[in-house]
Amino acid sequence: MSVINILSPHVADMIAAGEVVERPASVIKELCENALDAGAKNITVEIRGGGATMIRVTDDGCGMSPDDAGVAFLRHATSKLRDERGLEAIATMGFRGEALAAISAVSKIRLVTRERGAAEGTLVTLEAGEIREMQPFGCPEGTTMEARELFYNTPARQKFMKSDRAEASACQTAALRCALAHPEVSFRFLRDGEEQFFSPGDGREDSCIYSLLGRAVATDMLKCTGDNDGVRVSGYVSSPAAGRGNRSAQYFFCNGRAIRSQLLQAALEQAYRNTLLTGRYPSCVLYLTLSYGSVDVNVHPAKTEVKFSEERKVFDAVYYAVLSALTGEERTKAPAAELPADIRPKENFYQSMSAGQFRANGYSAAPEKSGAKSAAKYTESAGASAAAYAKPASGAWKPTGLRAPDPAWQTRLDLSPARPTPSAPKSPAATGFSAAAGSRIVEKPVQNVEKPRLPDHKIVGEAMKTYIIVEQGEELILIDKHAAHERMIFDRLKAQDRSIMAQTLLAPVTIRPDGADAELLEQYGGLFASLGFEIEPFGETDYVVRALPADLDAADVAPAVEEICEKLRRGKAPRPEDARDEILHTVACKAAIKAGWDNSREELERVVEAVLSGAVKYCPHGRPVSAVVTKKELDKLFRRIV
Repeated sequence: MSVINILSPHVADMIAAGEVVERPASVIKELCENALDAGAKNITVEIRGGGATMIRVTDDGCGMSPDDAGVAFLRHATSKLRDERGLEAIATMGFRGEALAAISAVSKIRLVTRERGAAEGTLVTLEAGEIREMQPFGCPEGTTMEARELFYNTPARQKFMKSDRAEASACQTAALRCALAHPEVSFRFLRDGEEQFFSPGDGREDSCIYSLLGRAVATDMLKCTGDNDGVRVSGYVSSPAAGRGNRSAQYFFCNGRAIRSQLLQAALEQAYRNTLLTGRYPSCVLYLTLSYGSVDVNVHPAKTEVKFSEERKVFDAVYYAVLSALTGEERTKAPAAELPADIRPKENFYQSMSAGQFRANGYSAAPEKSGAKSAAKYTESAGASAAAYAKPASGAWKPTGLRAPDPAWQTRLDLSPARPTPSAPKSPAATGFSAAAGSRIVEKPVQNVEKPRLPDHKIVGEAMKTYIIVEQGEELILIDKHAAHERMIFDRLKAQDRSIMAQTLLAPVTIRPDGADAELLEQYGGLFASLGFEIEPFGETDYVVRALPADLDAADVAPAVEEICEKLRRGKAPRPEDARDEILHTVACKAAIKAGWDNSREELERVVEAVLSGAVKYCPHGRPVSAVVTKKELDKLFRRIV
């Protein structure tokens, strides 16, 4: 007796429907994509009962002839693909010929369609994939597809559906993604007879985002554009101050198709490193345009996962486009005409510092040989790649004024840069604060470097010895002097390719870490050394600190080492680049001027110049360094105007 059964076509269709139609939202996605392929300019989506009771999608596309309407619900019947060569470069939203067959197998369908130029339309009704009625019908040009009683013949699937509210929310999200993907098409979404959103369909990305995501989200978005060897990126990303608690507001689109991609997510979040608060995530609406042959969408029946033939190129395109948008963000509303066109953050006068300046202030440079040995020691003990800390190879490409992607991500995704080296950028000058002989002084700018020309401003004073008050035009700008100076130091240290300048202590400091901290000092010893720390075992339980980063005070040694070890022990820095950043965060925080300190006018002016030039916007932890109060807001506060 045979135990292998050949399933009927109806059962096979119901099984296949489980791959394509997971829930009502899947139906909306498939029907909207069909409408887009039909050339529709206006699409209306209606649902009732969370989509389980009724889903109706109406479009003004090309419609179908009676012959096509009769075979459209057959398995693997499609107008978008003719042979296997079409799979090499898929330019349409749908191509598998499974959606209508899968939907009709688990619902009751009513199709009304009329081909452009035809005298009359066609009405087709189906139940469980079988045509019950087909006749001529009067209707406008286009197609209306209505699916009722979804999963009525599959109780097992119906049992796992969520509440009407949850399913309706998923349906709205699916329709919204289709609308965001195509700003040139007008979408309308109705839920139980009430309109939830409407997009104008004017082809503008900004108006589409405004109408679909709301004014609050749109006003915090920054324009983002970029082009990298055939990969074009456009769209909008959120300001670092508008970070969210999850990634739900990250929308990626590839050639008009909404996709999910860990690669693009990694590139986006890499660009926000050191500008976004820990635990917060950026929002984005990013459109990728590349050749159809370089992306494979035939990975999953839902067509939301794709594979790129050149992942490194795509990663770099998104990373540098987002980074350019962030570095070009204007926080102080300075008139553009008053600022030099070539001013870029990360390329300003405070970032670098010559060895001569450090020596003039009583500091000594860390010996190069010692740094090399320390790096080798770290490589052996931690097993980390020396490329995470070493100076980039001469062949590595890095746009002027932009930081390169995290080497750890490049290793994980095989995205190491491989581009010709551009002409060397001009060496920026340096300005900042440092400690010498127990006092804080202002370092002089490097000579022969033109200082950025800033808008007219006046330092009014300080509030609570914490916030610098600056008057500029009809605005008062409040600057957190500690946060701003912390960022200045962090950027300068991070930008150095060589080992961080160190100061040798006349009286070495002895510390006694616990067992866990001692193990971390051994594990990350080479990294500490490359950043200016010289820490050696001193007896069985003690360690002696003989040198520090030039910006750090000797009094801050013990708490700084303890704080760094605490971050490393808690697993906040699993990657080498993260570990380096955590140490630089602590060094910059300890070295920066503090709230409550008395500072000279010249010291405050240096901080103000860095902020007003646009070079400093956020502290290394992602907090904003300035806030603006306008004259109009003050007038309203004092009731001078209503």
